Amino acid sequence: MLLYAALLPAMAWAGTGPGSRAGEATPEFSVVTLNLDHDRDDWPRRRVQIVETLRRLQPDAIALQEVLQHEDLPNQAAWLARELGYESHFVTTDPPSHKRRHGSALLTRDPLLEQGETLLHPLEDHRTAGFARVLVGGHPLNLYFTHLHWAPDGAATRAQQLSDLLAYVDATATGAPSVIAGHFNADVAAPELAALQERWEDAWTALHPTAGVEESSTLNPAYFAVPASVDHVFLERGHLLPLAAKLLFTAPDAEGVWASDHRGLLVRFRFAGPAE
Repeated sequence: MLLYAALLPAMAWAGTGPGSRAGEATPEFSVVTLNLDHDRDDWPRRRVQIVETLRRLQPDAIALQEVLQHEDLPNQAAWLARELGYESHFVTTDPPSHKRRHGSALLTRDPLLEQGETLLHPLEDHRTAGFARVLVGGHPLNLYFTHLHWAPDGAATRAQQLSDLLAYVDATATGAPSVIAGHFNADVAAPELAALQERWEDAWTALHPTAGVEESSTLNPAYFAVPASVDHVFLERGHLLPLAAKLLFTAPDAEGVWASDHRGLLVRFRFAGPAE
């Protein structure tokens, strides 16, 4: 299945801009989630591959984790947004006065109608969740993005952070369908993500139900010995229907430089019709 997905024409993955969505009764939308791995390794070269790929695919939204800025590094999300012509919404627990700030971000092709963020507990873990609302063919869509606790033995912490995130969704969704994307540091079947099961559908799992661990892994095997699918795009059941999902950055560039220590995940979905 993965090989087949990799051979799909690039135009099948191109984002559907406002013009092409305006007359659709059930408009489509595409979102990428990608862990940037801060500025480790050769970021100036890595970012070239990332920009070229995203510019070709033109996803409607891009969720980024491990976004960094410091004295010698402009905010990575803001830089990518400028290169791609997107809007950027960066969230972090680091105050604006700090020269070094790290967090997550969302890039969107369409203007943001509303945006926000919330802190996730425990506060000493320095985790956040971000929110943005966009208009898709006249339909509001909520986009939530996050990066949960990293430690293998941190299931309880991730469960608490997810609980905070879902409470934030309930407080801000205002009846519009929602997407949750990001780096969860857990497989979709992990107990700490159980709270998602009733209301949310993992797009990759829905479209690739028989895919093995290795072909589903979002961890770059050049960096991680053990495969795992830890980056997800969750769609609200009954409101958003997955159409396609593929992994990005599955090979290095011509010089052998990888885009990141993670693979990206691109998901395309549509709004459910009234009878679905």
